[in-house]
Amino acid sequence: MKTYFPLLIAIFLAVSCGSKTQHDFSTDYLGLKINNKGFVTSIEDITKPQPRQLSPLDKTSPLLTLYNSKLDTLYEPIKYAYNQNESTIELSFPNNSVAEIRITPENKYLKLKLLSLTNREDIEGVQWGPIHTNITNLFGEIIGVARDTSEAINYAIGMLALNDNTLGGTSRTIADAAPFQYIIHSPDTVQYPLPDDLHEGQVFTLGGNGISDVAFYAHKEPYYRIMYGNAAEVDAKGRISITYNSRDRTKKREVYFSLIPNMAANTPNHIEVQPLPGVDYIGSSVALWGSPDSTALMDVVKEIVLSEGLPYPTIGGKWVKDPSSFVPDAITSGGLYDSIISYTSQLGFKAISLYDKGFLRPDRKNEAYIDGKEFEKKPIKLTSGNKSHKEFAEMAGKHGITIGRTTITNSLAPGTKDASPTPSDSLCYQQKRLLVKGISPTDTIILVDDPKYMDEIASWEGHAKNLNMVKIGKELIHYLGISDEEPYRLLNVERGYWGSKPTDHKTNDTIYKLQVTINYGYDGLIPNMDLQDKIAEYYADVSYINGLGYYDFDGQEFLFNNGHGYYSAKRFFRKMFERARSYGIPSIRFTGATLSEGSWHYQSIWNVGGGKNLYDIDTREWGSTTSQGKDLRDVTYANYFPVGMGGNFPINANSTVEQYEHIQAISVGVGTTYSLYLNQKDVESCPQKYEIFKVIRTWENARAANAFPRDVKKLLAKPERNWQLQQVNNNNWKLYPVINKARGPAIDLKRDTNGGY
Repeated sequence: MKTYFPLLIAIFLAVSCGSKTQHDFSTDYLGLKINNKGFVTSIEDITKPQPRQLSPLDKTSPLLTLYNSKLDTLYEPIKYAYNQNESTIELSFPNNSVAEIRITPENKYLKLKLLSLTNREDIEGVQWGPIHTNITNLFGEIIGVARDTSEAINYAIGMLALNDNTLGGTSRTIADAAPFQYIIHSPDTVQYPLPDDLHEGQVFTLGGNGISDVAFYAHKEPYYRIMYGNAAEVDAKGRISITYNSRDRTKKREVYFSLIPNMAANTPNHIEVQPLPGVDYIGSSVALWGSPDSTALMDVVKEIVLSEGLPYPTIGGKWVKDPSSFVPDAITSGGLYDSIISYTSQLGFKAISLYDKGFLRPDRKNEAYIDGKEFEKKPIKLTSGNKSHKEFAEMAGKHGITIGRTTITNSLAPGTKDASPTPSDSLCYQQKRLLVKGISPTDTIILVDDPKYMDEIASWEGHAKNLNMVKIGKELIHYLGISDEEPYRLLNVERGYWGSKPTDHKTNDTIYKLQVTINYGYDGLIPNMDLQDKIAEYYADVSYINGLGYYDFDGQEFLFNNGHGYYSAKRFFRKMFERARSYGIPSIRFTGATLSEGSWHYQSIWNVGGGKNLYDIDTREWGSTTSQGKDLRDVTYANYFPVGMGGNFPINANSTVEQYEHIQAISVGVGTTYSLYLNQKDVESCPQKYEIFKVIRTWENARAANAFPRDVKKLLAKPERNWQLQQVNNNNWKLYPVINKARGPAIDLKRDTNGGY
C-alpha cells in the first residue's frame, strides 16, 4: 500500500490552520488578532517597546456583520477559518450565510475585500465592524478614525473605503447619510469634565428653527460634538468604535429619511429609492490601519490613497490634504474686478471665488457655455472693459490663479433645461401613483389610486410648500394635501406649474410626486441618478470651456436627497473628476455646504459661512456669535481635513498688519484655510494694504515650504499669543513671539527639503 505523506501533511496543516483559536496579522505599526469565531480580540500599537493594547477587554469586534433589513437584524459571525495559501477568510453566520474575504497585509494597512456571500437573499447590506477601541480622545466620524493625540500615546486606528459602494457608517444608517445632530463626548475628561446631567453618547438636536444653517450651531461647550457622519461613534464610556458598510443597491427599497430628523422643520419623508443595476456589496473593500497619530495622514492615509488608486486631487503638485498645500482663497464682493487678480497674486493665493455673481445654476440648455457660444456675455466688470468668464480666467491664469463660482449643486432650477417648462423624464421622485380618471388641460380634480404618503410636503429639508408638486407626462402640477376619503384627490391644485403646459392625461397615467430642494433661492428639482451623472459631467464641461477651476457647491446636501446618501456624493464627484481628467485640466478645487465621507477625498476645503460665526478676530474666538466655528473646527480637525474659517477678514480702512499676523498664525497652527473677502473699493481705502499683502504672503511662503515643525504649530494655535514672521531668504524665516508689543527671541525656521510632515 502506497502512503501519500505529503498529501496527508498538507491536509493536516490546512485543517489545523483553520481550527486555530486565533490568527495574528500585522502591519508596520499595528498588530491584530482574530479569534475562531471571526472577532477581533486584540488591537496593538506595536510602535512602542512594550506594545499597547487598544482593544477594550469587555468588547470584541466582529470582522464582518450581515444586515437583514426586513428583520432589522445584524448577524455576527459564529465561525472563522483562514486559508493561508489563498490569504482568504471564511466566516459563517447564524442565518447559514458564508462570506469569503480576502485579507492582504500591506506594509501600513490590512486590506479586506468581500469576495462572495452565500444565502444572501435577505441580506441588504454588509458591515465591516464595528471595530471597538479603548481610545477616548478624538473621533473622526466622517472617515472613521479613533485618535489619541496625547504625546504619551500618540496613536490612531482607522478604516478607509477602497471602493465607491463602501461607505463610512453603519448598515442601519437611513438613506446612507447619518443624522446631523449633537452628541456628548469629552475629548479630555480631566480638562473638560461632563456635568452630572450629561453622559457620553447622549444625543441632542441642533439649535435654531431648522432652516437657518447658522442657527444650527448652538453649543459652545467643548463636550457638545456636532456629527457629520457615523463612521466613528462613542459608547457610554466615551470609547470610540469604527464602522464601514456596503449595500445592495440593485433592489427597490423605500426609506423614511431626513438629514435632521429631530427638528420639526425637517421631518422625514418616505422616498422610493432608485435601484442601481450592478451596484452591489460583493467586492466591498476597506483598509484597516493603525499608526502614530502625528504622522498618520501623510505616512499611512496618503499611502493607502496612492496604492489603492483612490482620488488624489492636487494643488501646486501637492495632495490637497497635505498641510503644506493649505492656502486661503480670495472671495469677491462689490462687483468691480480691476485689481482683484493683482491682489490675489500679491497674496500668493491660487483661486478667486466670484461670489458676488450669485448662483451658477446647472442648465444643460447652454451646453456649458455660460456666457454664450461666442462668449458674447461679459458679466465680469472691469473699468477697461467687461470680460467673459473665459477671458477673465485667461487673465488670472497668467498669474497661476484659477477662478470659480458658487453653484446650487444638483438643484434643477425653474427655467433650466431639465426642470421647466419641459421637465425631464429623469427626475427623482418620492412616490409613484396612478391617475384613476383621465383629465383635460383645465381639470383640477386629480384622483389618485393610493393616498399613502401623498400628504407629505416634499423634500425633507424646510418642506417648502411652493415646491410640493407632481409630474404627469411633461406637466408639473402644484398641490397641497390629499382628501381623507375615497375617491382620493389632490387638494389645492395648480395646473401648468413653473410654466409647463397643461395637457390631457389618460386613466392609469403615472403620477410622480417629485423630490425637491428648498426655497430661499435654492428652488429646484432633484435629478435621478442617471441625470445626476450628466449634471456632474456638465460641471466639468463648464470648467473646461470657461476656464473655471473652483466651485462652491452650495446645497451640497441635495446630493443625499435621492436616498443614496454618501454613495450619491462619491458618484457625483467621481463623474465630475473623471470628465475633467479626460480634458486634461487640473483637479477642480471645491468647497461646499457640507463635508461627508462621500466628498472627503475630492473636496479640497470647507469654507462654509463666515465672519464672527467662524472666527472672530477681535475676541479671538472660534465663533463669538454662534458655536459654528468651534463645531466645524472640531469636525474637520478630527477627520484630518483642513479647518475652514469661512468667508472672512475683509481688508478695509480699519485693517491692520497685526490682525493678519494673528490670522495667519492661527491658520498655520491649527491647519486652516479661509476665503479672504476682497472688495476693491474697501481694499483701496486701507492705508496698510501692501503691508498686509506682504505679511500674508510671507506666512503662506513658509507654510508652502513646510517650515513649521509640529511643536511650533502647537504654539501658533494658541489664540492668546502674538507673532511676527520675517522671511530671510527663499529657504529661511525668523518667527518672533510678540509680548507687550515687543519682539522676543526669534525661532529659526527653514524649508523642509525632505517633504516631511
